[in-house]
Amino acid sequence: MVHEGQISLQSFLLGLGILSYFLVTCGLWSPRLGVAEEWLQDHPWVYCGCFFASVNAVLALAFRGKSWQIAVRGCFLGTACGLGVMVSVLCSSSYHVFGWYMVVLTLFHYSEYITTAIGNPATLSLDSYLLNHSVAYGLAAVASWVEFFIERHFLPEMKTLWYLSTFGILVCLWGEIIRKAAMLTAKTNFNHIVQTERQKDHELVTWGAYSMFRHPSYVGWFWWSIGTQLILVNPICTIAYALASWSFFYERIYFEEITLIKFFGEKYLDYQKKVGTGLPFIRGYQYVRRVRQESD
Repeated sequence: MVHEGQISLQSFLLGLGILSYFLVTCGLWSPRLGVAEEWLQDHPWVYCGCFFASVNAVLALAFRGKSWQIAVRGCFLGTACGLGVMVSVLCSSSYHVFGWYMVVLTLFHYSEYITTAIGNPATLSLDSYLLNHSVAYGLAAVASWVEFFIERHFLPEMKTLWYLSTFGILVCLWGEIIRKAAMLTAKTNFNHIVQTERQKDHELVTWGAYSMFRHPSYVGWFWWSIGTQLILVNPICTIAYALASWSFFYERIYFEEITLIKFFGEKYLDYQKKVGTGLPFIRGYQYVRRVRQESD
């Protein structure tokens, strides 16, 4: 793995060390900690704040420049993932699913970076974390949090539908498997940014995940996004995410298929006939028609 990936992994694990709270308060240290241990059991979030400040101070001393930026993001995601575990264990039952959601969300963003570091390190950058994906993505996330807390306030029992949240986790896992398989299959042919010019080493990938879906990375993200809202038991955002994701990917796939047809010509058209996009109600023939119409 490239050096940047190693820094990110080390920092993520360091942030995940926030789970040391359970070791500190489990009683193994008595009577050494004594009253302090009992106090920490009643104030877990104070421990979390002190831990996060401490590890960031360590990172500031250990790294400089771009390496620090990589490390601080990896540590943040590791810490947030650990916090998700703590929320699901320490908070009241109606908050547990939000903890599960935090774990799923942070693992998605971190895995985007580390998978890029493994499969296509040449394109690795801070943007590979996808933390600054877009304004729309950020607003969608905030909207889902707002819905969760409003519904949790008025209908707390609604957020304890474990079977629905568990199904959401499975949907997210399915989406993640598809997306990461696509990234590792395509390797240097995968890029988070749609390419408008064909690179010398750019080839048409039709095996692995691409033998099942023409756009497996989009398929994975589509189902993952819906799964996150099922975890939170957010009925409004589940529907909104499905519609917004479908609309976004419809236009994204249209634009991408135009470039792929220009890059690979008949070879891509043959592939298009054999393999579907993988997303509901998004086929291939309409793109060919639109491309030919625009060409004329």
